[in-house]
Amino acid sequence: MAGNTTIRRIINRNVERHLVKEFLIDNTKRAGFGGLDIRRTPQGTEVTLKAERPGMVIGRKGKIINELQRRLDDEFNLDNPKLKVAEVENPALNAQIMAQKLSSSLERGWYFRRAGHSTVVSIMDAGAKGALVVLSGKLTGARNRTEKFIAGHIKFCGETALQLMDRGYSVAVKKLGTIGCSVAIMKPDAVLPHEITVYAKGEAPLMDSENTEVVEVESEEIVEAEA
Repeated sequence: MAGNTTIRRIINRNVERHLVKEFLIDNTKRAGFGGLDIRRTPQGTEVTLKAERPGMVIGRKGKIINELQRRLDDEFNLDNPKLKVAEVENPALNAQIMAQKLSSSLERGWYFRRAGHSTVVSIMDAGAKGALVVLSGKLTGARNRTEKFIAGHIKFCGETALQLMDRGYSVAVKKLGTIGCSVAIMKPDAVLPHEITVYAKGEAPLMDSENTEVVEVESEEIVEAEA
């Protein structure tokens, strides 16, 4: 019985966090919502909102953020929530921001191929190792279809995909129906499992990352293997 109570408490906590995320997305779309970080601290619950334009979240003299703070206290079951705002350094490498920009472009009348290719190019130009854009819905007619736009190196499943891929999702509402916009970005600093460097014996440098594998060989020639 105690196990069921613990599981139920964990489920309710995660459901509450998803509701908070949906609430903040709806109220901060114009500011460029880029993600949410919720942490439990001894003083309460710290809610950090990442935005492309933090000033639009804060408002004049803190009017908007104070209103959001009040609604978090009144409408959600969080322990003493404290709302903070952080600026996204590079919006083109934030999957959620790019997904929202993509859906906004479609709602403004952009052709889906132009919007998809433009999003992928913007992400790759910002330094990403890979980008995947998936559009699903009534793109050009009454029938549902799915189109994918891919560039660079992408991981679709496994632990590597969970750790190295940033994912975002948004919905474009058009006259024909809704279009789901999914964006996945391979981070620029991602070290893939197959990326290794082979050094000559005695020339191995200090380890900068836990994911770096150093192999010493007898030959004096340095061979670099890159994917």
